[in-house]
Amino acid sequence: MKSAIVTGAARGIGLATARQLLEAGWQVILLDRDEAALNDAVQGLEYARPYVCDVSHPNEVAAMASELLADGVGLDALVNNAGVADFGPIEDTDFARWRRVMETNLDGVFLMSQACTPALRAVSGAIVNIASISGLRASTLRVAYGTSKAGVMHLTQQQAVELGEYGVRANCVCPGPVDTKLALAVHTPDIRAAYHEAIPLNRYGQEDEIASVITFLCSEKASFVTGQIIAADGGFEATGIGLPSLRP
Repeated sequence: MKSAIVTGAARGIGLATARQLLEAGWQVILLDRDEAALNDAVQGLEYARPYVCDVSHPNEVAAMASELLADGVGLDALVNNAGVADFGPIEDTDFARWRRVMETNLDGVFLMSQACTPALRAVSGAIVNIASISGLRASTLRVAYGTSKAGVMHLTQQQAVELGEYGVRANCVCPGPVDTKLALAVHTPDIRAAYHEAIPLNRYGQEDEIASVITFLCSEKASFVTGQIIAADGGFEATGIGLPSLRP
């Protein structure tokens, strides 16, 4: 049975990815720092194991690796999905706020990947890092968030180049606007209408649609795919040239 670790798995894209991997016959460790939400998430999921860990804390990541990844144990896939969203103007983003975003969104990906590399090497496994469309195209109020996600994209390519000789693949998925509970709560009707206008498919994505791309990259069907930055965004990134109002 193949095995995977999915971070930020208590909800949203992480939970959708874990469920798809479980449905495909994988054993999945769902990792999150929200213990209550995590325990709720795994109810009724066979071969799902919850593990409480804050990926931004090196000591917690090291303890996770020591407990779950004993010498010689292989890991078929690591999905680095854990992240925080913090939007605000540049002048209002003090260093503490900047670091809160970076330590989870970028440091966490580095720490988890480094801790899991020996296990991934043992079976020529896969790393899938979750960035964002905000790492591909700049936007207001995203100085920390967008920069952290751009860093994840480059880190992915570093991983692909260095770990490829061991058969380990590393790819990055950049979701566009997705219909999560958070988006439904904070996106006003005006914001949603603006996104619909700017996205060629004229809608938000669904969590399962993003998860499908992630699970493909974890699978053997993507055995020759590595070092790629894949936008799952309804075509949003492609609209960087031209104005929506000039489209037919």
